[in-house]
Amino acid sequence: MSPAAEGRWLAPPPLRAIRAAFIFFTRLPVGGFPYRKADWQWAAAHAPFVGLVLGGALGLIDRLLLPLGALPAALLVVGVSLFFTGAFHEDGLADTSDALGGGYDTERVLLILKDSRIGSFGGAALVVSIVGRAALLAQLGNAVAWAWPLVWCGARVGPIWLMATLPYVTANDLAKSRDLTRGGLAQALVASSWFIVVSIALVVTGHFTWVRVAALALAVALVTAVSGFRYWARVRGITGDFLGATEQLGELAGLAVLAWRF
Repeated sequence: MSPAAEGRWLAPPPLRAIRAAFIFFTRLPVGGFPYRKADWQWAAAHAPFVGLVLGGALGLIDRLLLPLGALPAALLVVGVSLFFTGAFHEDGLADTSDALGGGYDTERVLLILKDSRIGSFGGAALVVSIVGRAALLAQLGNAVAWAWPLVWCGARVGPIWLMATLPYVTANDLAKSRDLTRGGLAQALVASSWFIVVSIALVVTGHFTWVRVAALALAVALVTAVSGFRYWARVRGITGDFLGATEQLGELAGLAVLAWRF
């Protein structure tokens, strides 16, 4: 079959990008290669759906492990999540912390981001992220099964809005994700829609209240806005590592809202 004929059988990019999103954001062997540039561009829109699916699986595992104790179960499942994603977002958090903590100008920040070694800022950030998320998850009891998919979906919306509103400052010849980060407003709206659908479903089924979900959305939006402002102030844009760091902060903020007793 010729490439042209084969191309006619491929799903349109917005749909085929769902599979591409799992390739990019996880270690799951879903196949489907080769992907077109348009597929990668639309993959960002489905990052929250990837979070929903993986979060659902992790929430179930966490719930099953609760007899071990809430904190041990949460720590173990956070470890499993690193296996699923290859510590994709955690790597971004560590690199961002080192770069913004140790870089005194734009050139230095970007140079540190390219360094594969983890410094003191990055190491400390990883400890806070992993232990902090586990501690918050341990406060949720049986609701942890639904917290995982809700938070993992919601935390992945903010980075897509940063893609749509801020320039990507990593040089094209160095950026591994340059096609994916070219998503714009359409991708951000689709990403938001995934979170809205999940939120409605969990509220209607009585797992969370509208107030709780609205507070979670507001917390993630605030984290995204503050992070985006910081990135703009330091380097006048975003990098892939910055997006990963924003997702991690969104997870912490979302879990804190769900664990908050109000």
